[in-house]
Amino acid sequence: MTARRTFARVMAVLLALSAALVVALYLVVKTLLAPLPGEWATSIRLGPVRLQASVPALLRLATAPWLAPLLDGRTVAAYNGPVHLAWQADSQTLAARCAPCAVQAPALGGEPVEVDELRLTIQRHGEQLNGEISSGQVKAVWHGDLTKGGLRLRLQLPMTPMADAYALFGASIPELAQARIEGRLALTATLALPGGEFSMTPQIEAFQVSGLGTEALVNARSACSDTASRLTPESWLARAVIAAEDQRFYEHGGYDLAELSAALVQNQDSRPEGRAGRGASTLTQQLAKLLVTGDERSPARKLRELLYAVEMEQTLGKNRILRLYLAHAPWGNGICGAEAASKRYFGRPATALNPSQAAWLAAMLHNPALEAEHWASTGQINVARTQWVLMGMRALPRQQRQRLARQLGEPGHEVWKAQVTKQR
Repeated sequence: MTARRTFARVMAVLLALSAALVVALYLVVKTLLAPLPGEWATSIRLGPVRLQASVPALLRLATAPWLAPLLDGRTVAAYNGPVHLAWQADSQTLAARCAPCAVQAPALGGEPVEVDELRLTIQRHGEQLNGEISSGQVKAVWHGDLTKGGLRLRLQLPMTPMADAYALFGASIPELAQARIEGRLALTATLALPGGEFSMTPQIEAFQVSGLGTEALVNARSACSDTASRLTPESWLARAVIAAEDQRFYEHGGYDLAELSAALVQNQDSRPEGRAGRGASTLTQQLAKLLVTGDERSPARKLRELLYAVEMEQTLGKNRILRLYLAHAPWGNGICGAEAASKRYFGRPATALNPSQAAWLAAMLHNPALEAEHWASTGQINVARTQWVLMGMRALPRQQRQRLARQLGEPGHEVWKAQVTKQR
């Protein structure tokens, strides 16, 4: 009996000591990770306990020479995929390898971009972080400034063959089997965390594509309209469409780098909604979507669309691209092509439209289904956007553009009359 009591007392003491050690360890960890007032913090789980932790403190601990070796050889299950960690003692570098890896890129749409492998290295010198991020043959360097309030990252990708960049997505882009891709890509980007402020400056040189067979599209017929468009680039509707959808149409080679940069930044900032908020597609890219790639919202579709657009600029030329777009563009309610839209909404051929009517039709193209539904239910046009399109029609003298835009807001304008007549 005495032995049992002694054993029970010893076990009780050991359990009490263990509990005290666990509590002490928890208090130490909580103290080490406790965020200071105004410091960047996140919620983490330690066993059954969840606590607020300083993100700068977590980064310092993860890259500390006395703690980082404990991470060597470990695998962490992340939402991107399994992340394998390694500590390189000679260079004091923490390396992470995600394979396969799904990278969420709001700038390219809601769907994640999947690559075979993504590699990241991290070194820390005081409050300065730096390293490399690479996948396939593409390698960029990054730097970070760690402060109490967050982390400001800068990434630089040197000139890299476009073919190597596209090769990262080979499984998702079947056209890579026959496409010949030339040119180079470079970019610089900044990202501030946790706020998410993002900027990016891409640079593309000598981008050309061949081998996709887009020359066969020269006589493509619309699947939803039997009437071929006879519009010329000088027609009011053609001018209005360019003003509405692609004001630098005659200046780019199938993609608008300035508009693309602006859209990437805006869409990255709209990441909580999980979908892109601004488009940057040129008329050529829109034509590629209409004729070849479809309208699936995915990064792979956008990358495929870009390949076709660049080749179409060479095989079709600007005037043919514009004519094909006008013949295939959707105008809502199943209406397809400029001729069908003009006859449906104004009862006349597209060549007979005046500038105001052309501007209204072109203003529908940013969201034809919604604009057609709005017109059908209210008999009203999108005045603000139509005025914006009119002001972009440079072939009209400025004073005339201003007068026409002002008249659009007046009841009884001819555009309104045409709609009301058709609605009845």
